[in-house]
Amino acid sequence: MTDTHEGLERQGKPMPGGLRGSGTRLRDAVVVVTGAGSGLGRAICRYAADRGAVVVASDVDEASAQETLDLAHSAGARGRAVRTDVANAREVRSMIHAARDTYGRIDYLFNNAGIALNGEFQDTGEADWKTIVDVNLWGVIHGCRAAYPIMMAQGSGHIVNVSSIAGLVPGGLMTAYATTKYAVVGFSTNLRSEARQYGIRVTALCPGYLETPMHASAQNVSDYVESHDARYRSRPHLWPTAEDTVNHMMRGVLRNRAVVVSPRLQAPLWWVHRLIPGALPWFWTWMIGRIKRREGERPPAS
Repeated sequence: MTDTHEGLERQGKPMPGGLRGSGTRLRDAVVVVTGAGSGLGRAICRYAADRGAVVVASDVDEASAQETLDLAHSAGARGRAVRTDVANAREVRSMIHAARDTYGRIDYLFNNAGIALNGEFQDTGEADWKTIVDVNLWGVIHGCRAAYPIMMAQGSGHIVNVSSIAGLVPGGLMTAYATTKYAVVGFSTNLRSEARQYGIRVTALCPGYLETPMHASAQNVSDYVESHDARYRSRPHLWPTAEDTVNHMMRGVLRNRAVVVSPRLQAPLWWVHRLIPGALPWFWTWMIGRIKRREGERPPAS
């Protein structure tokens, strides 16, 4: 029987596919990343490529995935770019099986593809819910269902499901988005307890507020949120980028943390919510009223 990662670590032996515990080197590991065409997905691909990994860059926009792969190639990495709609189980399975057939294994799967949707619950239609759940939750499940049997057969592998700080603490005007991200955290932490017996690691990666292209592509279902976001995007901000935080994120992943929150300065939001569960919902009630008044929308009478 194949030793688990923990047993190999105790024996001081390198783990299969480049998995070597907290001092992990990614050289020659096969790393599959969905949503690789921009933002965090691209930053993860570049991080892995710089460390000698084989990178499979997958995105619904094939041209963006190819741009990411070109950056990986400039670092000397091998790999391929693949167009994949993560909401389509057949496409996800085909992409992951092709990577396994080409490179012989799957060492890391980053289920990173996602979309954003902002606005009040009352303005969110059934089609909006279906779209965001199909991408943000089913996309993660499809990736895991395709890679999990491969990793079981290998006796090793690491699945990283990208959630969000919005999957750990309540916010405002993002109920549909947060629902999918809370689900990803719950799915990942439960799967982690099952997967360990097969030598598979599972991490929920929860980025905080970052400047990424997702903000520009987010759908706003409430009119006043659209005008607020237009005003927000017109101003410079001090939020970090994915490139600013990827080193910290990947340290947590390579140390096999169950949940990784990054950037670290935003982790206290999670601590506050765990200690005082009513604080952040109260804050966001106040903030929503403030946004409505600023955008000329009358808040409901309390």
